[in-house]
Amino acid sequence: MSDESENNEGGSSDITGKKVFFLHPTGSVQNQVITELIQNEIEVYIAKDHNRLPRVLKNFPDSVVYVNIDDPQLTEPDWEKWIVNNLIVLKTILIGIFSGSTDEELMEKYKTKLNVTCGFIKQKVDMSKTAPKVLEFLDKVNVKGRRKYLRATVDAETNATLNMPVDGDFKNAIVRDVSVVGISCVFEQDPGLKKNTLFKDIQVRLQSNLIKVEAIVFGSREENGQQLYVFLFTQRINPEVRTKIRKFIQHSLQTKMDQELN
Repeated sequence: MSDESENNEGGSSDITGKKVFFLHPTGSVQNQVITELIQNEIEVYIAKDHNRLPRVLKNFPDSVVYVNIDDPQLTEPDWEKWIVNNLIVLKTILIGIFSGSTDEELMEKYKTKLNVTCGFIKQKVDMSKTAPKVLEFLDKVNVKGRRKYLRATVDAETNATLNMPVDGDFKNAIVRDVSVVGISCVFEQDPGLKKNTLFKDIQVRLQSNLIKVEAIVFGSREENGQQLYVFLFTQRINPEVRTKIRKFIQHSLQTKMDQELN
């Protein structure tokens, strides 16, 4: 896959983008805000342990953290202390707040004293109009960097396979990585595909999701004694397919991050 589809492992956030963590998000934030951010190719993670998150953030010092200061695990004054002790001390972490409070003094405190640069977002039941506001803040801090698309690298334990007709026979492959622009895979038996060949009836299984795409062979290379093929999806890919791919990518990235968060 191209550099544009890399996630931000091992590179500058100016190039690969920043991670965005939501600490103790409400259900409405998860369903109506985070879901929308994922569809906008934002690298989003949910964190449910405020004690362990700071340790993880040391590995990703350019991250954005949205804190739900209404979460009952800490009182608001204790959330303020937590932010000061754990986020501000990291210096490069950018902070946003979610709260249902209408206290103007409280909002002003976070915006000025605590240097909340990614917004003090009003928390309510209907958050459907909130995602564009969050996206606006994230755009200002260049959250994507030069990266356009998120990519998930698939490990051996993940059920991600590809099946396609080649010369009247169906060929099976194991998916290695995927983004909304393309996919790479290794076939059980090398079919000897030629660059720029179009295949119209490709079935891809991403865990429980079965999707159909058409794609062009972008190229191939030898990797660990096997031929790795890279396909680029055509522009005729169904929008619903893109939605499913993005959900899979987010789930894959979250699963790996959970190993550090938990």
